Amino acid sequence: MSPEPTPFHQVLCAYQAAVRAKDVAAFLALYADDLQVFDMWGGWSLRGLEAWRGMATEWFGSLGSDYVVVGFDEVEASVDGALAVGHALLSYTAYSADGQRLRSLDNRITMAMRRTGETWKVFHEHTSAPIDHETTKAVLRRDGGG
Repeated sequence: MSPEPTPFHQVLCAYQAAVRAKDVAAFLALYADDLQVFDMWGGWSLRGLEAWRGMATEWFGSLGSDYVVVGFDEVEASVDGALAVGHALLSYTAYSADGQRLRSLDNRITMAMRRTGETWKVFHEHTSAPIDHETTKAVLRRDGGG
């Protein structure tokens, strides 16, 4: 019998499903109202669920008929009472409506969650990628490609 998934792993699975479905409501259901995000795209930070709604709506809408499959590995998490934290390496692969692979990128994610009743909500998320010292560009592929 395998161990019960951590809250972080459960959130990652729900995140994966929401992104694949381009379901803004399911995506936002993972996050607390007082969310603070240090996202690697665009601005330095986003605060609150409404700011995150704007990001998700724009992201999913920009895909048109394409869709994104999120993969994750090197998942590690710790739970202490009503708090949990986890980190993983994520891959985002875009496909056309007919299933043709279009593009992909990788990044790192850390999430802090709190439990309210039986529900875990992300209240802090931080995404990043390493920076190449020579070019000062983000390395968006784990194989070293940019």
